Amino acid sequence: MGRGAPDPTALDRQRVAELLGRDPRGAFQVVVRDAQGWPVVIRNAPLLDDGTPMPTRYWLVGRKAVVAVSRLEAAGGVAAAEAAVDAVALREAHHRYAAERDCELPQAYAGPRPSGGVGGTREGVKCLHAHYAWHLAGGDDPVGRWVAEHLDARQGSQPMSAVAAIDIGTNSTNLLVLDASGHELERIVAITRLGRGVATTGRLDPEAIERTVAQLRQYRELLDRHGVERFRAVATSASRDAVNRDEFFDAASAALGRRPELLSGVEEGRLAFRGAVSDLQALAPQLVIDIGGGSTELMLGTEGVAQGATLDTTVSIDVGAVRLTEAMLHGDPPRPEELANALGLVNDMLDDAIRDLPQLLDARTLVCIAGTITTVAAVELGLATYDAGAIHGFRLRRDAAEDVFRTLATEALADRVHNPGLPAARADVIVGGCCVLVAIMRRWHASELVVSSHNLLDGVCAELHEGAAP
Repeated sequence: MGRGAPDPTALDRQRVAELLGRDPRGAFQVVVRDAQGWPVVIRNAPLLDDGTPMPTRYWLVGRKAVVAVSRLEAAGGVAAAEAAVDAVALREAHHRYAAERDCELPQAYAGPRPSGGVGGTREGVKCLHAHYAWHLAGGDDPVGRWVAEHLDARQGSQPMSAVAAIDIGTNSTNLLVLDASGHELERIVAITRLGRGVATTGRLDPEAIERTVAQLRQYRELLDRHGVERFRAVATSASRDAVNRDEFFDAASAALGRRPELLSGVEEGRLAFRGAVSDLQALAPQLVIDIGGGSTELMLGTEGVAQGATLDTTVSIDVGAVRLTEAMLHGDPPRPEELANALGLVNDMLDDAIRDLPQLLDARTLVCIAGTITTVAAVELGLATYDAGAIHGFRLRRDAAEDVFRTLATEALADRVHNPGLPAARADVIVGGCCVLVAIMRRWHASELVVSSHNLLDGVCAELHEGAAP
């Protein structure tokens, strides 16, 4: 299809679909990327897959750039650009654009042909986005240069906006909104149980989808209330395992205006590690443990104290609070043999991970994140009301973790819910989470671990503040 750019990778296609809010309908190449590799400008084939002519050769897709140019257009930029640019130079630019596009039509092609120049028009200015895209791709476009100059002039006066992250997990769907200075505006944990039954059926339940989508609609309202333009919604274990995840992603996209990103276990671990070690003093090597609903990520950092730590390796194992409960803990309370089998399964999976990555055992400090550990810490502290400040940095001793485990595992659900610090919505799966926690502390012979109330959400927001995603 064209010159100078390789065919898009599967990740390119996924990211372009997310940026457009739909799947591309024709062939394209990514010709401009940001520093982190996200597509900013794509070059389209002159015909869509169904043969429909595509007049717009260069398309601006980078979210940050699209928002900036849209603001310029809303301020009268189209008329201002047309008045400022020489009419002859603009007309010649349209001819160059059309000639380059038309050269890519198949030889002897006799069907409908795309018409017009930049933005599909032969004269004047129709769309600043199309002009700016061509300029960024190296095109000789006087309007694109005008847009670039005005965006540079406006940049210094535009304050950074709030950023947000949404984590769609197996057990909960969570939101973090930070202002431009990094201060929390919202941090919400909502138990939605998207992954209920996935381990046995391989499918997301329709009621679970509706619960989660309803929560996403509430989050969309909060994003709008806080003026959030840059956010990422990421989905993890349950969505990775479900054969009907596209059904959920379609509904989630309608609720959020953006399709969720499906994270691999390794990418989930990378982001969780970055969030977990913020504001902690934990000597290296650190093993960050993220006990989720459907999976547990083990992340080893090998340099300095936590804030300067470098992630060395990540492994994801398919045990979590919900998955283990549904698979192995059926009694109320669980029978001793069920608990023994659950602990044995976790230990077997840990052995497999250590066999592949023996350096995991070199960890000097264990740092644990997510709902299981913050709940166990809250129960140990007897917190009637959740207090992230009291939990972040709390050192949970192994004997205390074992004591909480014994207490919760020997109580019926009706009694368990009365423990201070244990949310009722988490009470039915907390014993499964404790099995993972206790098995890890035993396997590492850890006398204690450090609890972090920061997690994947914080890692995503940190990268958004740095411009890691458009």
